[in-house]
Amino acid sequence: MSAAPGADIHLVPAGPQHITALHTLIFEDGANIWNYLPEDGIREHLDDIAQGRAHGVLALEAGQLMGAVTFGLSTDFGHYLPEQARDASQGYVSEAVVRRDIVGRGWGTRLLRQALDELSKLGADVVFIDRHEENLASAGMMRAAGFVEIETYPDPRRRPHGSGRTTVCWKVLNPASLSTPGA
Repeated sequence: MSAAPGADIHLVPAGPQHITALHTLIFEDGANIWNYLPEDGIREHLDDIAQGRAHGVLALEAGQLMGAVTFGLSTDFGHYLPEQARDASQGYVSEAVVRRDIVGRGWGTRLLRQALDELSKLGADVVFIDRHEENLASAGMMRAAGFVEIETYPDPRRRPHGSGRTTVCWKVLNPASLSTPGA
């Protein structure tokens, strides 16, 4: 991973030594009315990162965590794939957050693009991400990284504010994985 041109922020893979800082970043800078952040689920996800079952890419400046995108492989989104492609390897982006003082500078998109590169290396053919339908900042970051909206559905348990709906997006990394065999 590399530094962005002209910046002192460097992208690095997440490791066990980053878990406490990740927890703080997610709950201090990622918390807003649009984000669903169940404490137990986040703790389990961070444990998966510490154990190497999930992954993350971090933006560090002088050792300080400035942003993060966490991700892993998944089998939860097969129903969005064409029947002939249900075996395609799926990735999922779990958390995408940057410190409030650097929001709007493109770091979320840079981190998300790096996560897509890492998911490709892990073998993901398609990557999924979701957000509150009305979370415009997340929508812009996802579009800038090449994600396309594929479904919006009522989700009042996870989205108690605004429209109460979740929008699912995908980015196809390997188009051949979705094509019909012999076509």
